[in-house]
Amino acid sequence: MSDVDAIKEAARERARRLNLPYAGALLPREAFALMQAGARLVDVRTHAELYWVGRVPGALPVEWNSYPGAKLNPNFLAELEELVEKDEPVMFLCRSGHRSHDAAAAATAAGWRECYNVLEGFEGDKDARQHRNSVGGWRIAGLPWVQG
Repeated sequence: MSDVDAIKEAARERARRLNLPYAGALLPREAFALMQAGARLVDVRTHAELYWVGRVPGALPVEWNSYPGAKLNPNFLAELEELVEKDEPVMFLCRSGHRSHDAAAAATAAGWRECYNVLEGFEGDKDARQHRNSVGGWRIAGLPWVQG
């Protein structure tokens, strides 16, 4: 079994255990490995988050909701379809893994065959002081990112 196959199997097992409606749930390092193997990473955070907080080089930006106002993006699936074929593996990333869960579920329901949520997101969960970027997430994992 290849590393990619092992990662996908671990992600599928998490999805089964958590009763998720999409192919799997990935840890940030697993998502990076799949990205290097050709899977598409879609960052569903707002443009403001991408600019001010940071972004993953090579990730495709498709807002799940807008800033300000947090209105759902009515064109999310159409924008996704312009960037990712429905037979390509696609991973969704947000700040902490919640919006990306919704995006993965919506894409799966719309016909994308292999959707994954990146658990922990870009910034991870809040710590005891209610701060992010210290408990889990893409940045804490030491994976590539840029700011501005």
